Amino acid sequence: MAGLDKRVASYQEALEGLSNNMTVLAGGFGLCGIPENLIAEIRRRDVHGLTVVSNNCGVDGFGLGVLLESRQVRKVIASYVGENALFEELVIKGELEVELTPQGSLAEKIRAGGAGIPAFFTATGYGTPVAEGKEVREFAGRPYILEPAITGDFAIVKGWKADWYGNVIYRHTAQNFNPLMATAAKITVVEVEEIVPPGELDPAAIHTPGIYVDRLIQGQFEKRIEQRTLRA
Repeated sequence: MAGLDKRVASYQEALEGLSNNMTVLAGGFGLCGIPENLIAEIRRRDVHGLTVVSNNCGVDGFGLGVLLESRQVRKVIASYVGENALFEELVIKGELEVELTPQGSLAEKIRAGGAGIPAFFTATGYGTPVAEGKEVREFAGRPYILEPAITGDFAIVKGWKADWYGNVIYRHTAQNFNPLMATAAKITVVEVEEIVPPGELDPAAIHTPGIYVDRLIQGQFEKRIEQRTLRA
């Protein structure tokens, strides 16, 4: 992208350059704040061998789950995968590699990647399979394991509002993993519900500064509910 205007005209343009065997960081938590149209464009582009980093991998038939159905994902790095039956099936069959990571460690691995920090020590996971093969050091009498940071080729992010310079605001809990993912990839693509001219957003309300954003597109969203709970 050249210049300050980050807007692109189509989802095809938004994901131009995405190819086989790349690592994709996907924002969202469950089905809250997921970049559903960018996921659909990945499906349409039919790229394969992807490593997907996300808190979870969607549900059957929606979100990142559609990329599992099309067998476009080789590996998933996530903290929770319990809502997707196909995910379980593919792992058991040996058709999908999974790296389960404690949720806080996953968030910090992405944050560190975005900050240019290659690795960090954490007590989380010590003494469990999470720590297998990792360096252990003791600090103040407590053992810690060395966790490598995570970066990606593309980050796909869902925002609420943005100006065309790429300054993004997320709505309520849709912040979740989106601000972290936006900092940690070579190319960050953000889809939002509304794009406004520069100057209309309160600078104090910006969650992701435009310096992190490479491409910006406005979309329409289904916003499906993952688990609907009703009370009579």
